[in-house]
Amino acid sequence: MANYYDKYTQAYVSVDCIIFGFDKGKLRILLGKRNIDPGRGTWSLYGGFVAPTETLDEAAKRVLTELTGIEDVYMKQTGAYSAIERDPVSRVISVAYYALINVKDYDERLRQQYNLEWVSLNEMPELFSDHGEMVADALKLLQRRIEAAPLCYPLLPELFTLTQFQNVYEAIAGKKVDKRNFRKKIKQSGVLIETNEIDKTTSKRGAALYRLKENIDDIF
Repeated sequence: MANYYDKYTQAYVSVDCIIFGFDKGKLRILLGKRNIDPGRGTWSLYGGFVAPTETLDEAAKRVLTELTGIEDVYMKQTGAYSAIERDPVSRVISVAYYALINVKDYDERLRQQYNLEWVSLNEMPELFSDHGEMVADALKLLQRRIEAAPLCYPLLPELFTLTQFQNVYEAIAGKKVDKRNFRKKIKQSGVLIETNEIDKTTSKRGAALYRLKENIDDIF
């Protein structure tokens, strides 16, 4: 079979996954140290090369499932990164995806298997190549989208209080918000349903527990 593209330089295509979680009041990111060259031993995002039989989305979903053990992960494409020398060995173009997961849903055995750590964004070390740029871009996209849609929900348990919701929102937005106005806005949005259950872990009186309204995936 004739190959009409022989005269063009070949490039590898990879995906890199920026996995956000929320724990102990902080927005965190899942990082590990590279165990291959180039960059062996440096902090890095987790990713992989796109197989000949995969689309970009399929490759990202495969990597995320391998890494987290969770099948249905909220993910969005962040962008493509194609600096000529972003990989010192070969021409590699990477497409980054950000994902949101509940830390408590993450299989601890997988974290240990892949030697990964949940690192606070405020304490993020220098990352391999342009991975730091990927994280910064993903956070900007997330901050823009959170103003229009309650993207906090994948980081929370199935049932949560409005205080928990606000804490995650503030961690993503990087700013404090007025409690009364925030709760009014969230309740008026119609995306949350108040349950009959009460959380009494923080006070004797307790706080109402909410859940996400069903069948509203289209707004995300």
